[in-house]
Parts: sequence; C-alpha cells; structure tokens
Amino acid sequence: MDKVVSTAAAAVADVPDGATLAVGGFGLSGVPNVTIQALYERGVTGLGVVSNNCGAMESGLAVLLAAGRIARVTGSYIGANKEFARQYLGGELEVEMIPQGTLAERLRAGGAGIPAFYTPAGVGTQVADGGLPWRYDGEGGVALASPPKEVRDFDGTPYVLERGIRTDFALVRAAKGDRHGNLVFNKSSRNFNPLAAMAGRVTIAEVEELVEPGEIDPDAVHLPGVFVQRVVALTPAQAADKKIEQRTVSAPPTRETPMARETPAARETPAVRGSVNG
Repeated sequence: MDKVVSTAAAAVADVPDGATLAVGGFGLSGVPNVTIQALYERGVTGLGVVSNNCGAMESGLAVLLAAGRIARVTGSYIGANKEFARQYLGGELEVEMIPQGTLAERLRAGGAGIPAFYTPAGVGTQVADGGLPWRYDGEGGVALASPPKEVRDFDGTPYVLERGIRTDFALVRAAKGDRHGNLVFNKSSRNFNPLAAMAGRVTIAEVEELVEPGEIDPDAVHLPGVFVQRVVALTPAQAADKKIEQRTVSAPPTRETPMARETPAARETPAVRGSVNG
C-alpha cells in the first residue's frame, strides 16, 4: 500500500517514447513541474500529451515542447505560448483543440470507465462537423483535419458524441498526500489535476507535503488513492518554487508622490497577479 517512490526520476523511469500523458495544471497553477523535468532529463520523446494547455514561461510542459519531445497535444487553448503556436502552424506538432468543459469531462469519463458521452458543446461547429486543423503542412495548408463526430437528438436538442480519454500515464501535483496516494489540492490548483489523475493508467503524484495514512481527514480528500499508483515527496525547495506569470506592484510612496487617500472604489479593486502552483 505504500506508494512512495524515492525520486521523481525513479517515478518516471518506465515512461517510454511515444507514451500518452494526462497532465494536470492550468496555466502556472498546480503544474507537476518536478516530474515533467524528470521526463525531460530522461530524454523521452514522441509524447502524446493531454492537458488544458502546454506550459507557459518556459516551465511545465513548455520544457518538453521546446525540446521537440511532444508529438501531439490534446488541449483547450494555446495561450501566450509562442513556441506552441509556431510548432502547430509550422506543421511540426499535431494539435486537437476541444472545448475546455468537454476536455474536463472526457478525462473524468475515461477515469470513470465511461467510453463516451453526449454533450451540446460544439454542435453546429467544426468540433462536431469536422474540419478543424489537427496538423498543418507548413505552407499554410491543412495536412490533417478532424473527422466529423456523431450527432444525435435527445428531446429535440442535438448533442455530439465525445469519447472518454485514457492515457498511459498521468502527472499531477498536490499540496498534500499520504503514502496510500490520497491527495488534497490547494485552491485553484485543484483545476485539472483530479481529472488527469483519473484518466491515467499509471498516475504519478508529486506532493508538497507527505503525511502518514490517517492524517488526512477522509472528508478532506479531493482524490482517493485508488487513482494514484506512485507518490513523489518534494523537497522544501521544490515545493516552494512557485512561479507568478505577471506581477504588478506599486512604487512605495515618497514625499513627492504621497499615497493618495484610499477610496471605496480603490478598496474594491484587487491587485492583478498571475496564478501560482500548489
């Protein structure tokens, strides 16, 4: 029952070239950076990745992408990842873009043993009708397009059939985990992590805090250990390495520029900050 693996390198030691991976995280929040880095150091290539996005700020999956290790991405958006866009438009990368909610449900369905489901999302668009560019030819043309999907009416409303997703491995990051693989995620890092973990046949969880079985209240468990096969305890330095995408701060007041009197509107205006891991 003890699922703890000594190092991230040991946890990913059997991930082969061409493997499919479900990877948790949203932007920079809850990204399993340590196990991704271990995969990079192993030199694994030809990977098929299922994740909301493909990394940002040269971290997360962007590390593997920039090294040419990813062959296919199933995700929801490209975001500000210029290398992702370059490889996709240049015909170097196959990309299946699907609605974000559909991606979440496809991962959950795969983990729950549901082979397919119907959803109204995408009906009347190329998501259902086919024709979305999966791969470009590098010259502006489409080398491979998405096929049409089955559409069926239920009570007069059309729905498109979407397949559940199962992957060879899954990589996730949690704030806390025990030796049996029960996990707790911190706030927004819960995002796609539980869903990715469910979809993987072998799920590797890196945890910021490792505790003994029984120390997590059963009501507090976000993902039960039945979905997790390996646990990697992060070092304090690894756990504390959290990236902020955009940080906006104000200069301290001076005699020449004293702090203006705070108004009710100012109190209601939040600071603009990026997301963090954990």
